[in-house]
Amino acid sequence: MSLIVQKFGGTSVADCEKIVAAARKAIRAQREGHQVVMVVSAMGKNTDVLVDLAQQVSDNPPAREMDMLLSTGEQVSVALMAMAIDALGSKAVSLTGAQIGIRTDSTHTKARIRSIETSRVKQLLDEGNIVIAAGFQGIDENLNITTLGRGGSDTTAVALAAVLDADTCEIYTDVDGVYTTDPRVLPDARRVPQIAYDEMLELASLGAGVMHSRSIEFAKKFGVPIHVRSSFTDVPGTLIVHDPESRTRPVSGAAITKKEARITLEGIPDEPGVSLELFRRIAAKAISVDMIVQNISKDGKANISFTVPQNELKVTLDAVKQASELLQPENVTFDDHVSKVSVVGLGMATLPGVANKMFQVLSEAGINIQAISTSEIKISVLVSQADAQRALQAVHNGFELDVTPEDSPAEVSSVRVRDVTDPAIVVQRLREMEDLAIDDIELDRSQSLLLVRRVPDHPGIAAQVFDAVAAKGINIDVIIQNVGRDDCANVSFTCPVADYEKAFAALEEVVKEMGEGEVEGNREAAKLTVSGIGLRSHTGVGVRMFQALSSAGINVDLISTSEVRVNVIVDEHEGEPGLKALQAAFKDVLLDT
Repeated sequence: MSLIVQKFGGTSVADCEKIVAAARKAIRAQREGHQVVMVVSAMGKNTDVLVDLAQQVSDNPPAREMDMLLSTGEQVSVALMAMAIDALGSKAVSLTGAQIGIRTDSTHTKARIRSIETSRVKQLLDEGNIVIAAGFQGIDENLNITTLGRGGSDTTAVALAAVLDADTCEIYTDVDGVYTTDPRVLPDARRVPQIAYDEMLELASLGAGVMHSRSIEFAKKFGVPIHVRSSFTDVPGTLIVHDPESRTRPVSGAAITKKEARITLEGIPDEPGVSLELFRRIAAKAISVDMIVQNISKDGKANISFTVPQNELKVTLDAVKQASELLQPENVTFDDHVSKVSVVGLGMATLPGVANKMFQVLSEAGINIQAISTSEIKISVLVSQADAQRALQAVHNGFELDVTPEDSPAEVSSVRVRDVTDPAIVVQRLREMEDLAIDDIELDRSQSLLLVRRVPDHPGIAAQVFDAVAAKGINIDVIIQNVGRDDCANVSFTCPVADYEKAFAALEEVVKEMGEGEVEGNREAAKLTVSGIGLRSHTGVGVRMFQALSSAGINVDLISTSEVRVNVIVDEHEGEPGLKALQAAFKDVLLDT
């Protein structure tokens, strides 16, 4: 008998009428011959109400007690759902995370799953019950209730689907699938019938609200097909699987993260260990650093900028203050009125010109880019919050995301069934389920590094630079833009060694046209890449990288991050030692070793 996990978010169970409607969907699936596990979130805005209550009695409520409080929201939902199913004539049993046996670490409000017991759920299913699991929660080794943080119910659902060998995981929400961008932000967004795990990982980490990145990590790691569907209609929805919608389109989606904060340390020593001293203090506070931008130094001093969620700015600044006592930066600045706009697509890795086109459409819209960070399948730019909506519209139109590609698959009509997993693998999943897994560590010696320093910071700078480079037929890899001192921009990028001289000449022409700026470069650079699932949510990955490189005496010139990759650029002669240092540092989590 096949097994389906159905997850219903807060808007899908916001009132009793909607709870009954969700109950009917579960009963229908069971009567079609499936065993059914439901994962249910707290009703509507219930969690917000509980948070508000906590803030009324305490300015700084203990994290343990917040978990105790917030977990009650899901407990209400699962009990009401079981009652609704019983009233409709079917059997159901509701279970809290602790009753299921979801074991987590002890990081309250952001706990990570360590293992899940399956025997009780399987027994209840075999007895003909619909099992209703409370999402978002678990229990640690000391029997304290824990919660999984933002998107915790999605994580619960996909994790249960993984360990139970479910045929699919259906995510019911208030939208009818995954869109090219949030349809509540841009009305001309288009629903896609299919999207790849890696694309969805990036979009989720960038603020796409349909699913949280940790749940996509589970799905990719364990091969769980996810079917995103509407709670209120029978629209086919979207499959999240290994393959993208189109092989001919370089971009599959765009996203906006409205509430970001940027922190910049100016004039820090450009030497091994500097990044380590900064980011290990931030990681110790379980803060997910996103857009890390470090430019080539001048006179032994470098600038490094990074973004964090706006609501984590204060605690991040506390960590930066600690690091500053050692690093002695010339200045520390921050801006909590910035937003990040990104485009994502597997096709970027093989189809050229994506970055240049993005910068061009933003230039034509008169939008100034404050920072740029790229990876193999993502380009992110930082803009002012006032420009964010226009920037998203510009890139969505520029890449024609509202138009269905010719090679798009037919609408989803049935769920793909994945291969049955070896029982030994299922048992392994029960141990350390959210451990870091590194897919690969690579060294690319074919790169050269170029920098345009101290050019005017105004709309169109990136477009002007990369128009000139593209006109020479040069393919660009890693791109970094950072605002330096005196509000001047620094733009760095890597390209093939064979194109170094052409790229340098093109940049000199750009600087001449601008009437200011200077060009620098390193003909022989190396790119070190660590690839895996959930690198951003595992806040210690960067620390481990920087620790390994620092211990080997290797200095980092540039840093580029994404959800699934971290790239660093070093001198070519340090590439091989850097590779060996990273392989040693990650040998315990490197797959197939």
